[in-house]
Amino acid sequence: MPRDYYEVLGVPRNASEADIKKAYRKLARQHHPDRNPGDKQAEARFKEVQEAYDVLNDKTKRAQYDRFGFAGPGFGGQGPFRPEGGGPGGFEFQGINPEDLESILGAFGGGGFGDMFGRRARGRGRAARPPESVEAEVVIPFVKAALGGTVSLSVDGRAIDLRVPAGVEEGKKLRLAGQGPGGGDLIVRIKIEPHPYFRREGNNVILEVPVSVAEAILGAKVDVPTLDGTRLTVTVPAGTSSGARLRLRGKGIAGGDQLIEIKIVVPKTHDKRSRELIEEFAHQNPQNPREHTGWS
Repeated sequence: MPRDYYEVLGVPRNASEADIKKAYRKLARQHHPDRNPGDKQAEARFKEVQEAYDVLNDKTKRAQYDRFGFAGPGFGGQGPFRPEGGGPGGFEFQGINPEDLESILGAFGGGGFGDMFGRRARGRGRAARPPESVEAEVVIPFVKAALGGTVSLSVDGRAIDLRVPAGVEEGKKLRLAGQGPGGGDLIVRIKIEPHPYFRREGNNVILEVPVSVAEAILGAKVDVPTLDGTRLTVTVPAGTSSGARLRLRGKGIAGGDQLIEIKIVVPKTHDKRSRELIEEFAHQNPQNPREHTGWS
């Protein structure tokens, strides 16, 4: 008789579904044949773990196992049927009219003989459960997300290269087929680090550029960085207001633009003569910047 399924997974009989799944994943990774090539003992242990999980992860099968143990229907004991040959697929039915078999089995699983035993109904072993996908999060630099590239990951001690497409967005999920623990897929959710001075709006990149009062009034030429590391000279037109945006076409993300957002920085201190000059300038250039706000 096989070992108690709870003992196989190392969980108490009142274990939750989450605890059972967690224990199964740990043991399946540990004993998976791909990680233990040629190890017959590990292979047998993996099958034992798989069989235990197949039962305890199914509410109906688990309830039946908790009530009857291995003597219950479907576990090879002395219940309504047992594997001794004679019946269809090598099963002999004890005291049961074969015509009533479908309704009897339906009480335990609702799917009949074939559904309850899977491939065993045809005299073969249990069908292997496909490996489960695993989800993880990876944090990548802002520029890497914008321009694309490769990020190196470590999964179960293995180095895996993740190709990041240009323009990938926060929260995007990338699938690495067969690269997860136990041979399942690894689903990588992208998280993007903020940049010290770039920010993103769709496929456009915004760069805030401080200018002096004199540069804003008289105009200026300013060198600015771009995503690819080059620097370009931007002409700030005379009379540019704070918040105005200048466009560098094609210098954004995936064909987008880089927008230069002007921020006028006013000096904190000034002498008497500077104040006189400002007052004279204001007198010569009367202005009401709130004229068209709708609330002034």
